[in-house]
Amino acid sequence: MYTFKKNYFFVTVLLLLIEVFIAMFVRDRFIRPYAGDFLVVILLYSFLKSFLKISVLNAAFSVLLFACLVEVLQILNLADLPWFENRKLVLVVLGSHFEWLDMLAYSLGIIVILGIEKFRKNPKPVF
Repeated sequence: MYTFKKNYFFVTVLLLLIEVFIAMFVRDRFIRPYAGDFLVVILLYSFLKSFLKISVLNAAFSVLLFACLVEVLQILNLADLPWFENRKLVLVVLGSHFEWLDMLAYSLGIIVILGIEKFRKNPKPVF
């Protein structure tokens, strides 16, 4: 059930650094909201695959389900609840508002994962 795959872990650390950079330094209307969401599902997928013996489809589906659940929970404005001491951190982790385009970004990230994993399993020449 448990394993350690250094290639997936390397991707996890690299994407985490990119996500932190985006969160701290990028203030735009595309990279931060959509590219960050696209990358976060790849980060979560590679994190799962770093430590768990789980199929590609199960990992990808689990990450997509989790990401969409967090997105839907944003409708409830959980960050506004009084028991969260650090509202800013909650807003970074959970987000602040529901947006359909975020779900599209998550879905595209999962599609890219599935494409990469399929190619890694059976690389065929392009020409």
